[in-house]
Amino acid sequence: MDFKILCSDLDGTLLTFKDNVSDFTISEIKRIKEHLRIILVSARMPQSMTYIQKNLGIENEPIICYNGALVLHGSRELFSTFINIDQIASIYEMANKVGIQLGLYSKSEWYVEMDSERVQKEIKYTKTLPTFRDTKTTIEDWRDRKMGAHKIMLMGNKENTDGLFPILQKNFNQTLNLYRSNDTLIEIAPKSVSKLTAIKLLLEEQESLNDVIAFGDNYNDIEMLQNVGRGIAVANAREEVKNIASDLALKNSEDGVAHYIKQHILI
Repeated sequence: MDFKILCSDLDGTLLTFKDNVSDFTISEIKRIKEHLRIILVSARMPQSMTYIQKNLGIENEPIICYNGALVLHGSRELFSTFINIDQIASIYEMANKVGIQLGLYSKSEWYVEMDSERVQKEIKYTKTLPTFRDTKTTIEDWRDRKMGAHKIMLMGNKENTDGLFPILQKNFNQTLNLYRSNDTLIEIAPKSVSKLTAIKLLLEEQESLNDVIAFGDNYNDIEMLQNVGRGIAVANAREEVKNIASDLALKNSEDGVAHYIKQHILI
């Protein structure tokens, strides 16, 4: 198997535990990292990825954050695109009416209005702390600083999420990627980017998508897995992802990516 780049999603894919990689995964990545560029690709914010990068010993590689809306190489910003402030304000208005909370993310900033079980889970699994403040204040602050959101997380219950999702789709489908990560969460990102667009951006002169092997588990991984040289779904992936994958690995909780690397990437 002759790949030059290995790209992997984190949550539900490379992470054996909710918040980290296993020793086996670390040893397999260390075995191959001189021969393949290892690029982490996630919906997470930068500091929720860099500690994993460090554990794997691949801090010299770029990271793809927020599903491709922000690409960093160390402290250098290679690419960035935002959801504009007017869209954030109207999403806030719609969500607020039905009692849904917003998590607003931009670069290394994360704002929420109040603590909740969902926020606590995010803190625990991503090892990052939010700033608690009124969403209106964040919107005004970002407007002054000419900023936008790399990602918006909408946190509700099943009922109000079911109600709001089609309304958001109707209003923003042309310009934003909206996807339900589960019954109570909606993640929103700029439409012009994806994990795949970010990977293309990082290809060097002699490289093509055929040189890439990628791993994923969720809807936001489909495009990436379909377009690279080999796209592999872990066994716990959504059915739609498994259906388009060129191969399957064991579950993330069974070190699926590491076992696949061990069997198929012989250096």
